[in-house]
Amino acid sequence: MKRIGNLIVNVLFWGCLLWIGFLVLKIFCISTFRIPSESMQPVLESGDYIVANKLIPGPRLYNIFKLENGRPPSIKRLTGYRKVRRNDVVVFNFPHPDNWEKIEMHVMKYYVKRCIGLPGDTVSIRNGYYRTGDTAESPGNRESQARIAARRKESFEPVVYTTYPYQDSMGWNIKEFGPLYVPRQGDRIVLDETCYHLYKQLIEWEEKGTLEYRDQQFFLNGTPVTSYCFRHDYYFMGGDNGEDSQDSRYWGLLPDEFIAGKAWFIWKSVDPFTRKIRWERILKKIN
Repeated sequence: MKRIGNLIVNVLFWGCLLWIGFLVLKIFCISTFRIPSESMQPVLESGDYIVANKLIPGPRLYNIFKLENGRPPSIKRLTGYRKVRRNDVVVFNFPHPDNWEKIEMHVMKYYVKRCIGLPGDTVSIRNGYYRTGDTAESPGNRESQARIAARRKESFEPVVYTTYPYQDSMGWNIKEFGPLYVPRQGDRIVLDETCYHLYKQLIEWEEKGTLEYRDQQFFLNGTPVTSYCFRHDYYFMGGDNGEDSQDSRYWGLLPDEFIAGKAWFIWKSVDPFTRKIRWERILKKIN
């Protein structure tokens, strides 16, 4: 009986230790996600299961009980070993889980896209090709951009062709977009009508309030303002399958708090139609 008792104690001890180690790994180091769509083809296929590295942007800590009560969490990010770079494939919480009118956190809704614009970049699209202002080469999937460049306006569905911020006076679309400045923490902008349309959601998310434009004046939570200083970094995200991807061209910029990690490698891949394992994709590194 003593030997059986010792065995049970040892099993419980090592089981608890393994469980704690697993939780630490999940919270601070890696997470796994399933790819449900073709928006990142050819790098990622529907049915891929990927591992995301949280150590690159830094793991996030937040109060899950606030989320259960429907309140926005206060997020603290630990220091990562490097920042997100242009062309990184990034896993993030989709900032518009309920509607595209405001930014909200939903910890169970994730997107995977490629980082096109970093804080401080100016992103534009010219004849379907991305430009960031400081690089001669287009970031993102150039083959997809070439297909967009070759198509005529009439070949796109209106919902695909027209893009953020959906202002007829600006005329931005899938082939001609921007320039859009991507704010970084500490940037101050002078508010005008264009900035109002481009950054309204970001400002309202940071201030947890409303930004209004009436009588040729701007009011932030009812107080007249002429400028605004951003408190967060933002990113521009694009899908590799640019003709079929809900990305920053349609919903705007991504706040830094929403980034979960950098996509690392595919650990499993299942064909969604045949349910067969795609062995050739397993352990494939994501670039």
